Amino acid sequence: MSPRPHLPARASRPFAALPPWLAHALRAQRGPVPWSAVTRGALAAGPLLLASVLTGRTSLGVIAAIAAMLAGINDRPGSRRTAVKRLGAPALVGAGGLLVGTYVGDHVGAVALTAVLTGLGLLAGGASAIGPVASGAGTQLLVASAIGAGMPVAEAGWARALAFLAGAGWLLALRLALPTPGAMTGDFRFDGERDAVARVYDAVAELLDATGTGHATARRAALTAALDHAQDALAGPRLRRGAGSSAERRLHAQYAAALPLAEAATALAWAAEPLSGRASAGPRRLAAAVRENTHTGPLPAPSRSAPALRALDDALLHAADAFDQGGGGDLHARRRGVRDVLRTACGAGGREYGLRVALSFGASAAVAQALYHSQWYGRHTHWYWLPATAVFLVKPDLGPLVSRVLCRAAGTVLGALLFAGFAAVLPRPEGLVALVALCGALIPVSTRHFAAQTAVVTVLVLSLVMVGGEPQASVSRIVETLLACAIVLVVGHLPMPGERGGQVRARLGAAAGAAHAYLAHVLDGSDDRAARWTLRREAYRALAEARTAIALAAHELPAVARHTEGTDEVAAVLERLVDTTTACAVHLDDTGRLTARHRERLAELLGELAAGRDRVGLRTPVPDLPVAV
Repeated sequence: MSPRPHLPARASRPFAALPPWLAHALRAQRGPVPWSAVTRGALAAGPLLLASVLTGRTSLGVIAAIAAMLAGINDRPGSRRTAVKRLGAPALVGAGGLLVGTYVGDHVGAVALTAVLTGLGLLAGGASAIGPVASGAGTQLLVASAIGAGMPVAEAGWARALAFLAGAGWLLALRLALPTPGAMTGDFRFDGERDAVARVYDAVAELLDATGTGHATARRAALTAALDHAQDALAGPRLRRGAGSSAERRLHAQYAAALPLAEAATALAWAAEPLSGRASAGPRRLAAAVRENTHTGPLPAPSRSAPALRALDDALLHAADAFDQGGGGDLHARRRGVRDVLRTACGAGGREYGLRVALSFGASAAVAQALYHSQWYGRHTHWYWLPATAVFLVKPDLGPLVSRVLCRAAGTVLGALLFAGFAAVLPRPEGLVALVALCGALIPVSTRHFAAQTAVVTVLVLSLVMVGGEPQASVSRIVETLLACAIVLVVGHLPMPGERGGQVRARLGAAAGAAHAYLAHVLDGSDDRAARWTLRREAYRALAEARTAIALAAHELPAVARHTEGTDEVAAVLERLVDTTTACAVHLDDTGRLTARHRERLAELLGELAAGRDRVGLRTPVPDLPVAV
């Protein structure tokens, strides 16, 4: 529902001297313009609104356009399969929220309505701790429930919900039908998956090139991100259990063949000995073969002078065979059951999440109801703006709190001023419909910075309000945004039951548990490499999630950031432990025993982890190093 959090690991020089909470608010993501998403955005909300105006169902068109806008914010690069889950799941939950909001808005008073919305905030906040898709679903649940309770629409709740689903479904249909870069290579359906797998081989090559330099750690983190992205792209929803076509089975085989290559490259980076350019030539040819959907041809073999180099050579031979055969492969993805999901939502992180979202959403709804019924600044019909704005401000996974508040306030003021100027000169309604289409096209670009996204969304929403028959509302939009900022700032700094920073410690504890499971499997001497690769993927993925949570917490105000001090050092120790475990696994495969360097490094890291665990208050136990090792 917002741009991905800007990770502060490498602050740009212009902002290096600023406080972290301010530097984060000024930093924007970079990258090429996503022209495919821009095209989809232009064809989504604007045409839907135009069709509704022409057919005399403007109010339903406004709801459909809002749903398309929310789906557009979630429209990220990736495969079509992951887009189904990323766009479809939040839309379904949002339609349910619209139904609930419509019912309670029509049948209960202000106090009961506030209580219901607070309860929904608790539910959505706890569920948001599960993952990005759940977070997007929670956000749409709350926004849609507020809209359903407050937006003056004559149609019944079921008609509103269908219009919401139609709006999001239209953007999803565009995502599935329109071509994207690389779609003309091979099977049209799997262009996103193909690019994701190719990026893994590129990341392996870049890590090999960086071995023995100061860039190796960053390249290894980039390899983890590439593997996570490819794994998600291939593991999305499908109608049948396994890969359903030869093209899909081939991509699965190519992804599986990258895992031993990634393992060998990580072991070589751990050894920190520079390699010749010949070592990375093979993975680069494999990346080109994936992108072009061709055979690999002859691969240059690296030197076999060390266990990790021999593992790299063997992995290249295995990959060449897998590319030719294309028989499918295990994705080695983590499988989370219902119990695991509930444990995450109800754990320390989920409880802290839920309480803050519930308090912010409930308090903003109460203030909005009080202002609405007292007519303090007019009996306007869009009181729902205040709680809906609070939703985007309170979600901790969308970035540090102060950064969100500053960007939201600045973006709303800018967007309201821009719309006031447009409204004065544009013809109605055709000019406003064109403005909605333009904003829809700009959303994929604006997601690089929360303030820019807020400005674009503000112009779009104010356009929808005016097309729906309400007067120009820029001033009230600014006032209610500033009220929401104040409410969320207060709630965000209130003491809560339990220990502050629960989400960070929950992520870090999960990473520590995954690292311990991986280490135990390797030191046990098991020959089950498939299980080892699954555990390795789980350990690195959990570490990446912990790193993201820690980085965001570090960019809060000092009064909040101090509660997670030292967690980044523990994460760094865990990262070195997982890298060392990978190096041990490769060495054990080759020689059957560990060297003194491996044993000493493991003992040292376990000792550091035990000290760091006590310092930051982690409850995850640290295993002892087996005597046999």
